[in-house]
Amino acid sequence: MFGTESVEMPAVDDILPGRDTPVEVPSAHFINGNSLEGPFADELEVAVFGMGCFWGAERRFWQLPGVHTTSAGYAGGLTPNPSYEEVCSGRTGHTEVVMVVYDPSQVSYDSLLKVFWETHDPTTGYRQGNDVGTQYRSAVYTTSDEQLDQAKRSQDVYQAELTPLGFPAITTEIKPLEEYYFAEDYHQQYLGKNPHGYDCHANTGIVYPGLG
Repeated sequence: MFGTESVEMPAVDDILPGRDTPVEVPSAHFINGNSLEGPFADELEVAVFGMGCFWGAERRFWQLPGVHTTSAGYAGGLTPNPSYEEVCSGRTGHTEVVMVVYDPSQVSYDSLLKVFWETHDPTTGYRQGNDVGTQYRSAVYTTSDEQLDQAKRSQDVYQAELTPLGFPAITTEIKPLEEYYFAEDYHQQYLGKNPHGYDCHANTGIVYPGLG
């Protein structure tokens, strides 16, 4: 993945201005044919996760039963409608994320959190494996008060599993989603289009036991 390996969040004065126009994305998910942008049925809910390179992260979620659609994007920063190159510059404040649209009657938010915690390393700050930069930071951006509560509790539960084994403190950013910006067309379902493409496998190897 392209990047500048910036390990400091940008000052407000250094934030790139971005643009008013969002990028165009495919009308349908490459794997399941569902819409990336919606509108979505009332019974569906939205979750957003940052766990390093969004190529591999997106595939982990679209494989789950009960997930209606997924997309790669950017969140957590200030630059509107950023480009990939701008995000990788470290001057947008954004991290690479995956939006997951799911049916809670078929897959719970806690099940999504299990995938999140177990398939990246949430203790390494601005890094996942060989990918270094603020755009690779671990994050959960929530879309409801219930999600926010569950995400915070799940962090405490997972930390309790990690600490006795010598892992440092979890660095995951957990806060309500402010804006989500779609990544460019070629990033969407990248590993569906390029099955042997790059997929960061950084993780702790420790099972998340769930909220019970």
